[in-house]
Amino acid sequence: MTDQAGELMLQQDDAAWVAGTSPAVHTIEGVIAEIARTNLPVLLVGESGTGKEMFANRIHRLSRNCDKPLTRIACASMNPAALAAELGIDSAVKNQGKPRHEMTVLFDEISDLDAACQRSLLGAMPEGDTGGLRDVLRARVISTTSRNLDQEVRAGRFRSELYYRINGVCIRLPALRDRKEDIPALAESFLTKHAAQFGRERPSLSSRTMSTFMDHPWPGNIRELENVIKKIVALGDEQLALADLHARVPEARQARPSANGNYSLKVAARAASREAERELIMKALTRTRWNRKRAAQELQISYKSLLYKLKQIGFEEPEAN
Repeated sequence: MTDQAGELMLQQDDAAWVAGTSPAVHTIEGVIAEIARTNLPVLLVGESGTGKEMFANRIHRLSRNCDKPLTRIACASMNPAALAAELGIDSAVKNQGKPRHEMTVLFDEISDLDAACQRSLLGAMPEGDTGGLRDVLRARVISTTSRNLDQEVRAGRFRSELYYRINGVCIRLPALRDRKEDIPALAESFLTKHAAQFGRERPSLSSRTMSTFMDHPWPGNIRELENVIKKIVALGDEQLALADLHARVPEARQARPSANGNYSLKVAARAASREAERELIMKALTRTRWNRKRAAQELQISYKSLLYKLKQIGFEEPEAN
């Protein structure tokens, strides 16, 4: 892939993740426009799936280092030696403080760094205008976290000095349930993206599907929405692609503890039974390519009973073409 093609793909990916007209998105875009061309460290905070890495990519491409590498560090898998190798810290020390190269470093889930890695990173980061051997990491630092770092600091799991060093500008990304007005634009972007990826004709979403999207709480945020759209494009069947989405939320609500914190065994058993039934129905429909009559025969129930059960799990017979 050429650099130009790679850049185009990244632009398309970013557009899909950050598209929207909600006030929250406009505010974030405004902050990014102001700080992207500075060297301030940025901390992106948000639930899993809210697009932290995509916003980090956007900051990098708008920065003065956009022609330099963007190095992603998966913090959960790091040890001090691996971290030093990724950042070029060892070579920088050997060369009397001259860094291997300038870059943007993305620390993915920085709260997952263990104590030793936190100590190494703190020693490598510049402090104010001081130079010398301490200033070996000459990079734009962007960090992401899905945790509350203030609480992590108070609990002694994250070094306060490092927290203040990475928190030059903090951008909090809203959950998708708090910016539902952006769902149509995000869905359209993902339809275009994955239709091109799979070499398929770009589908259009029915009003029923869009209504389902607007009602769903999206615990997996934008990533969950993209995965559902990807299944719709790949399967070419909205009903089949939305099966898990329809069934998961009601059952999750049923299985929640009551106000006094107790679980109902009867409710839990009923939810488990419905889940098993739903799985059998969906497997039969998949095997028969959504032929309801053949699926009913496989399940040894009447066609009418199958239609009733489909309504129970959130499906209705599609309208005739």
